[in-house]
Amino acid sequence: MTAVLPSRAGSSTRPATPGRPQGGRLIDQFEYGLDAPICLTWELTYACNLACVHCLSSSGRRDPRELSTAEAEGVIDELQRMQVFYVNVGGGEPTVRPDFWHLLDYAIGHDVGVKFSTNGVKLDRARAQQLARTDYVDVQISLDGATAEVNDRVRGAGSFATATRALENLAEAGMKDFKVSVVVTRENVSQLDDFRALTDRYGAQLRITRFRPSGRGADVWDQLHPTQAQQRELYAWLLANGDNVLTGDSFFHLSALGESLPGLNLCGAGRVVCLIDPVGDVYACPFAIHENFLAGNVRDEGGFARVWRSSELFADLRNPQTGGACTKCAHFDACRGGCMAAKFFTGLPLDGPDPECVQGYGETALAARDLQLATPKSSIDHSHTGPVRGQPTLLGMPAIPAKPCDESPLAGLNLA
Repeated sequence: MTAVLPSRAGSSTRPATPGRPQGGRLIDQFEYGLDAPICLTWELTYACNLACVHCLSSSGRRDPRELSTAEAEGVIDELQRMQVFYVNVGGGEPTVRPDFWHLLDYAIGHDVGVKFSTNGVKLDRARAQQLARTDYVDVQISLDGATAEVNDRVRGAGSFATATRALENLAEAGMKDFKVSVVVTRENVSQLDDFRALTDRYGAQLRITRFRPSGRGADVWDQLHPTQAQQRELYAWLLANGDNVLTGDSFFHLSALGESLPGLNLCGAGRVVCLIDPVGDVYACPFAIHENFLAGNVRDEGGFARVWRSSELFADLRNPQTGGACTKCAHFDACRGGCMAAKFFTGLPLDGPDPECVQGYGETALAARDLQLATPKSSIDHSHTGPVRGQPTLLGMPAIPAKPCDESPLAGLNLA
């Protein structure tokens, strides 16, 4: 069934966007943007105890400019006033930030629900019991393999054991509706049924997301993104299982294969979602951390609300998109041209095909790129500068030797 939004005169806090439908389907409203995001991603810190090869934010070391506790509380106050339903907190590894648990309680106490993603490093039995007693909080444990062999090649030795121990602690504490979050790659797409079995074992729910060439993911995208055959395998699996699996807007590009998939079949960047990074910069999309998609900073006058409602970038994204050459494709209405971030970081035009276009147009576009031109890359990189315990071993990547002057990756953070 297609959701329908009733017209409500005077319900908006700003003038109606020209051309915005009055009433009708929710997806038609979403395309023109909302007065406040339904949810937003907030990376609290770039500090992380792991060095995942596909990390979208190139996390590892803490940025000394990250928002203070008081500034973070101020952002939460704004989100409450804007009636943002929940925030999706990530990083880095958010739980290694010393004030994480305080900010979690502060958000919930101010009517802002929290969904946070973690590798499980801090979720001991006591923390699991605390979370199980807390309303309006959702926990996502990150796993990228249903076995240690597959997971640890991407996330680092011992990371599978850490994650499953956190799952055991949450299940033992009676936590309800926690998630296992999986980035689908060439190495794990054949394990989807195994992931379902694993989540069932712990009484959890499976959430799968698309692998984008963002952050360090750009360096391994050619080796890790699913093949065309695997894309079709994934599409068939989602049709059969998607009603019980969370996907967000990750796989709407697959809808060009036929029937639309469950979830938001639309790029929500700057329309219904955005990203706040650890230093307060606001980006249109969690997967597009690049100056081209920087809309403002929460420290600026007017705070987050002004960025969301007045940013020129967001205004442009909320105008109907032309789709370029893709509008000539019979499948454009189904896939909407695919993912903005995936196109940008593979050097394709934003009005061109998705690099993983299931009709093959992306492969053609990739082959036609001017190889003399470097693909865009974010200038933000907080990757560890020295060895990391449990360094991922994917593709035989050599460890970088440490230098005596290297900054501690978790400087100023108490991991006890």
